[in-house]
Amino acid sequence: MNLFGVLFARKNANMDPITLNHEGIHTAQMKELLYVPFYILYGVEYLLKLLKYFDGHEAYKNISFEREAYRYERDLQYLQSRKHYGQWRK
Repeated sequence: MNLFGVLFARKNANMDPITLNHEGIHTAQMKELLYVPFYILYGVEYLLKLLKYFDGHEAYKNISFEREAYRYERDLQYLQSRKHYGQWRK
C-alpha cells in the first residue's frame, strides 16, 4: 500500500523492481496532485468506473492512475522521462 509516498508491505512481500516502479509512478501522481486530491480523484473515478462496469476488478483496472502505472511499470526509466499528468495522456 502506498500512502502519501510511503510504501507499506507485508514482511515477506516481493518488492521487485517492477512493483517498486509501479508504486513510484503512483507517488509521482500523488506529488503533482498534492496528495489529498489524488485520493479524492482516485476514489471518485473508481466509483464512476464501478457504475460503468459493475465489476470491482474491472473498475480498478480502468482507473486512469492504474492504467498509467500498469502501462509503464516495466519501463524502469519511465519516471525520468514522465511528463506531468501522465495518467491523463496517451
